[in-house]
Amino acid sequence: MSPNTTFGQTAGSRQVSRALTPNVVESQGRVCPICKGIGFVYPELPETHPDYGRAVSCVCVTEEMEEQRSPRLQRYSNMGNLLHWTFDSLVSHGRSGDRANQEQFQKAVAAAKEYADSSQGWFVLTGSSGSGKTHIAAAIANQMISRGQPALFMVVPDLLDHLRSTFSPDRSESYDDLFEQVRNAPVLLLDDLGSQSSTQWAEEKLHQLLNHRYNAQLPTVITVGVSLETLDERWRTRLCDPAMAQVWVLEERSDILFQYKGVLDLQLLKGMTFKSFDPKGMNATSEQQHNLRVAYQSALNFAERPEGWLVFMGPVGCGKTHLAAAIANYRVEKGQQVFLVVVADLLDHLRSTFAPDSHITYDMLFDHIKNAELLILDDLGAHSTSPWAQEKLFQLLNHRYNGRFPTVITTSLAPSELPSAALASRIGDPSVSLPIVIDAPDYRGSERDPRRQDPKTAPRGRQARR
Repeated sequence: MSPNTTFGQTAGSRQVSRALTPNVVESQGRVCPICKGIGFVYPELPETHPDYGRAVSCVCVTEEMEEQRSPRLQRYSNMGNLLHWTFDSLVSHGRSGDRANQEQFQKAVAAAKEYADSSQGWFVLTGSSGSGKTHIAAAIANQMISRGQPALFMVVPDLLDHLRSTFSPDRSESYDDLFEQVRNAPVLLLDDLGSQSSTQWAEEKLHQLLNHRYNAQLPTVITVGVSLETLDERWRTRLCDPAMAQVWVLEERSDILFQYKGVLDLQLLKGMTFKSFDPKGMNATSEQQHNLRVAYQSALNFAERPEGWLVFMGPVGCGKTHLAAAIANYRVEKGQQVFLVVVADLLDHLRSTFAPDSHITYDMLFDHIKNAELLILDDLGAHSTSPWAQEKLFQLLNHRYNGRFPTVITTSLAPSELPSAALASRIGDPSVSLPIVIDAPDYRGSERDPRRQDPKTAPRGRQARR
């Protein structure tokens, strides 16, 4: 390689490379055949050239700088174990068995590669859990890093936790510094928008972040695991702005699972709405009517703003399932995906996945249920109490408890009769769950089972959400 060639490859790196001395190059155990370990060369130029007689960095110094730059960008990226999630490691057609979804996935990957090269505007990926959103977003970041471009990857719930932690007295990093770093990152990748706890503070911080990057037209990649229609309207208008963002739906949600159309598409349940619910009860006393109004208002408040758990406890026929179905009908009208299932049927469906002719695996089905946008479990306790059934229910509810996923549960059991003490403690946790005991006569006119709990001995929980 001639000196002139060396100059052509390193001319853009002269100023930075002066900080690297020949000793640094030699200490790496590599003696360059071009500069003989000196670290710079004098390009062969005409005497009239303005750079004649000026030393420039050798290509070996530039390569050393590149080796140091890549680890630095990887540390900045916050990618962690996702550094190996590249376009090469992607399943080329995605994981869906549907041909239309496979074609859509391939188109989205092609668009993602182009975006990684251009870094212009916003790139939004939405789809069901396991459809490949996070992998594609990570691949975009890794391709940028490989070219020397900084990219910051943040999972939305983790980002909010980090911001909250800055208020701790023993934290050296200030809230302003961290928030400024995130909102002005050269390229920001936000993973799992919509999975965060929906508090007023969280919504405000996310709106500030998205609005700033939208107005500044900063390159941003966003993955959304919920329906876009369920997002805050202020966010949705920015994410779906055709002049700023391209939106890719990787996989339509499967109708073979316990979605509303597959479970609630019965005339009786479809008619269970808030409008058709009678808070006066069936020959109910004034105290029982008050109790029904509290349950009705709690259900309506939850339907308007699904957050945490809502648990209806009471005897058979008191209106628990009606209120749960009313919540489902309300949320479906708002465009949200809802899983409503009787617990005994849920366990049967899980068992059916082990059959040789099952078209869906147990892991796939259980993962969809665990991460449902809104899960409604009807008649908890009216199922077999085998160790397997108890284990599956605990895994399911513990996952949703830890993730604070919106969940509605109905049960005819008293707190002391619940399948396990661990489950009872989660249902009774006031930071997550709102238990409502319904004390009302059977709407169907049947006699109440005296074995069921006495509302006076069961916790009434908090009153209706305000």
